[in-house]
Amino acid sequence: MTMHFSALAPGARLADRVADALAGEIRNGRVVAGAKLPPEAALSAQFSVSRTVVREAISRLKSIGLVDSRQGSGVYVREAGIPSLSFDASYAGSREAVIQMVEVRRALESEVAGLAAERRTAADVRQLRRALTALDRAVRAGGDGVMEDVAFHRAIGDAAHNPFLQSTLQYLSRLLQGATRVTRANEARRQDFARQVREEHDRIVEAIAAGDAQAARSMAAAHMNNAIRRIEEADPAFWQQEGTVLARALISGLSTTPPAAG
Repeated sequence: MTMHFSALAPGARLADRVADALAGEIRNGRVVAGAKLPPEAALSAQFSVSRTVVREAISRLKSIGLVDSRQGSGVYVREAGIPSLSFDASYAGSREAVIQMVEVRRALESEVAGLAAERRTAADVRQLRRALTALDRAVRAGGDGVMEDVAFHRAIGDAAHNPFLQSTLQYLSRLLQGATRVTRANEARRQDFARQVREEHDRIVEAIAAGDAQAARSMAAAHMNNAIRRIEEADPAFWQQEGTVLARALISGLSTTPPAAG
């Protein structure tokens, strides 16, 4: 069977665009449950992207429960599970919606940091420090540091050693990554904002390394509160330019299917 997928929408990363195109076909029923996706080479040719991009897109579809890999067979569309969760932000402007997403992060990440402080191993602490180093390196190289920032917070989740929390963070990863893209774009415009973020990350790691759960929770909550403050103090030009573009893309693209229980 030959499958014909929609062309890629403009904007966003290539892997995200491929994943969105595939997800759209699956959710619209044009690719049915149980159907086998074309092989990497075919998808690569159809979308005019590398096989690495295709693999990353498929990985994202797996993380939101749309497809499964079967060893030696291929990638298949999963049976429908829990109904899809849609984030309708029509009730709020883009700035307010981003702040609300950071509030979601605050509720989760404060507790995750506290548990990480209680349960971290020496290896976990080393990974946190490596994640900060990778983030610094990405920023020095001129990158936005979004993926590295998300990886740092994921490392905190790993250090909590709670698979349910880890799954919840993975489930919300697209929302969290999109909100991080907006906050980091704002923070990159001001050296004082960038310095504050780096110092806040350091404080979280030190509290976790010291095994101080109360301080870790406090530092993580403060980090999110400060992220909200930085959004509120953003130069109006930011929201007239890239901030609004990033937030609008984030809001319009938030429709995810939770992973099936397993």
